[in-house]
Amino acid sequence: MWELEETSYEIKKVWYSRSILRSSYKLFYEAAQALLDGDLTAAAEIPELQELDENTRKQKLDELVWAIGKLTDVARCVRAKRDSCGALELEGVEVRVQLDEKKNIDDLVPRQPLEVHETIAECMILANHWVARKIWESFPYQALLRQHPPPRQEFFAELRECASAKGFTIDTQSNKALADSLDRAVDPSDPLVNKLLRSMATQAMSNALYFSTGSHPEEEFAHYGLALDKYTHFTSPIRRYADVIVHRLLLAATSKEDRAGTKENLFGSKELEELCSHINNRNRAAQHAQKQSTELFQCMYFKDKDPERDEHCTANGVIYSIRTNGVLVFVPRYGIKGAAYLKNKEGLVLSCQSDKGCSWKPGSLQRFPDHIIALPTAGEPVALKLFDHVTVQISVQSSRCHAVTIRLQITSCKPYKMSEMELAHSHHVSKTDLVKEVTKTAEEAQLAQDKARAKPLEEEYEQYCQSKGVSLYCLLEEIRDLALLDVSADSGA
Repeated sequence: MWELEETSYEIKKVWYSRSILRSSYKLFYEAAQALLDGDLTAAAEIPELQELDENTRKQKLDELVWAIGKLTDVARCVRAKRDSCGALELEGVEVRVQLDEKKNIDDLVPRQPLEVHETIAECMILANHWVARKIWESFPYQALLRQHPPPRQEFFAELRECASAKGFTIDTQSNKALADSLDRAVDPSDPLVNKLLRSMATQAMSNALYFSTGSHPEEEFAHYGLALDKYTHFTSPIRRYADVIVHRLLLAATSKEDRAGTKENLFGSKELEELCSHINNRNRAAQHAQKQSTELFQCMYFKDKDPERDEHCTANGVIYSIRTNGVLVFVPRYGIKGAAYLKNKEGLVLSCQSDKGCSWKPGSLQRFPDHIIALPTAGEPVALKLFDHVTVQISVQSSRCHAVTIRLQITSCKPYKMSEMELAHSHHVSKTDLVKEVTKTAEEAQLAQDKARAKPLEEEYEQYCQSKGVSLYCLLEEIRDLALLDVSADSGA
């Protein structure tokens, strides 16, 4: 708990203790953002306000709006202080899958950032930072912290080249210099330029790692991206084991009992470093699984669609990298990044005509740092530069030996214009729909558990039945899963 100065929000005092918090309201992010923006109609979706009389309801709503606004002001101030020290605002692609009533994938929607997301994140960062300081002060050689080493300069080469194509200069000598450069690299006519540059900066980053303070010198404790001298993970013990360890360390640090007796229950530096290594490995595996999950749902969405007829398979793409035989394209509508080839396996190059689309013809390619040119023997050359907008066709490419993948094909060198139906479909879902979706998810999870308990024999049969997959890759995946099954109980061993 922090005691802040009333106007500057400077931290005057920090208090650590075990306590019980009583939640006054259960708000979803969209409702909190609506109240922050002055949209009081969101109050209709807050259950704690429904049973109150009109006067009490208005009073409580005014208090809630004030509290959200005050918390946002504090978070803005805390963020500004980190920004002044070089905190980075990086960019990642997070896709939300929408299901229809039959549980089929209805749409892929890139996550829309809200200011309340940043408010909560900033409060969590502040808590993690002060907990890191506390446990390190109490246990300087056996505290679990999280470090983010500075990236290697050669990893920024592509970022600098892409930025220079737009006339921007990126200084990567420090996190402060990088943050300021990214803030200046803004194209007023195309907001996706800054988004892609920040995404490239994210890819150049080193991985943040958990570590034991007894195994590293203090100058290596810092977190490069957050611009903090000490940092850990404390706020999410329900989903991260590292936070559980940190909670135990904080409890020991604030305990009024004998310190010697408390230390006996903590990991030593060597044991903690081994545990951190294991957690880091599991964290990397979880990130890989998340990436594969996103790619899987993207493939499932486009799998049954006809790319020639379905307008959902055509979208606007932005070129963010030049390769030997093509370009890398970002499709913001679906959060897809992938290669679009200008030269196919038969050696033909792409030829685009304004009225007839694109086709493959004999020819050659010329690659330059910031652009690529396809030179068909007959027809006009195709020149594509970094950050050009093109129209791409999205399809799913199947293979007997590999997992299905998304395939991008340039169909026009001009930006894609969405139809009226797509524009209507691309609007954000309403707050009411989001509330219904959250409540439905909990109900459906319970129904799924009941159904699973009701059909154990059927599930067991499905695990051992012959493969119904369409490819050798699916069969091998099923064989691998079967190899991991524990059948000792059934065999009586």
